[in-house]
Amino acid sequence: MTTSVKLAAAILALGLLTQGVRAQSSITVMGYSGLFQERYTKAVVEPFMRAHPDIQVTYFPLPSSAAMLGNLRAQKAAPQADVVIMDVSVSKAGTDEKLFDKIDESNAPNVRDLYPAARIPDVAGVGVTFDNLVMLYNAEAVKEPPASWMAMADKANEGKVVIPGIPDIQGVSLVIILNKANGGTDYLKDVSKGIAAMTEIAPNVQTWEPKPEVYVPIVTGQAVLGAGWNARAQVNNQTSGGKLKAAIPQEGTVFQINTINLVANGPGGEAAKTFVNYALSPEAQKAFTESMFYAPTNTKAQISPEALDRTAVKFMDKVIPVDWIALAKVRESIGEQWRRRVLPASR
Repeated sequence: MTTSVKLAAAILALGLLTQGVRAQSSITVMGYSGLFQERYTKAVVEPFMRAHPDIQVTYFPLPSSAAMLGNLRAQKAAPQADVVIMDVSVSKAGTDEKLFDKIDESNAPNVRDLYPAARIPDVAGVGVTFDNLVMLYNAEAVKEPPASWMAMADKANEGKVVIPGIPDIQGVSLVIILNKANGGTDYLKDVSKGIAAMTEIAPNVQTWEPKPEVYVPIVTGQAVLGAGWNARAQVNNQTSGGKLKAAIPQEGTVFQINTINLVANGPGGEAAKTFVNYALSPEAQKAFTESMFYAPTNTKAQISPEALDRTAVKFMDKVIPVDWIALAKVRESIGEQWRRRVLPASR
């Protein structure tokens, strides 16, 4: 082989190597820490990278949607994240601040198969998981599923109730449920009936700030009743050997929506859109539902009957519709009533 031929071959090889390097993309997905990160990585992120070996995904965990929003605000001039999974009400705030690009069929074709509730007006992101509030109980201390949320007000449960209080969305959700159960008609105008019901429960509450999460004291028996999210309750049911169980009482429940959002001017470009579309696909939705029992947002996700039984899908008649975007405008006034009436009633 002549020198010129060798040189040409070397240049060609270098060009191919450079193309390979250029073809490799990387994106950063910001989402919840802890159990969510662990299971989402295994169910969605790792299968995505196997299907798209040219895209490297880094999962950046944060403890709350509020922390994510603060991070995004700090990075607005030079974003470092590409995709964010967060609560819908916080997603609305990010949308208003132009932190996100709109997700629709043009950049994520799987959007066309989402349930209507997953497409929220005036929010750039779309629903990626549905969750719902459940009554938590220690199965060793409570033999039958509590029929009513007001079981938490029973004198036999004094000092044995744990509830994440307002401003936590779980506390807000419980007020809305009890408001409707006691004759309230419009939670956006008046939740006084729900607040009154919470003042009956308050004397039995051991803590409004269970740490590290509400599920731990129920599992250990430090508390016997509480309020929490279904997905984490179902996982804790498995990991505790059934010590913690969950029920939807007769007054009903509410859905909480986590959205997936595309960061405006994120460094990942088209690779980020590819990930969003995959996260909304039937296969990804199926995998995560069967791993952590969030209800799927894609209508075509074929969930196993065993996993579906652990979601609220079969109890849709008990789900109270909540406009979380509209509610965001009155949450402070609800919080004020909570601080003025519920907290002073605590033991």
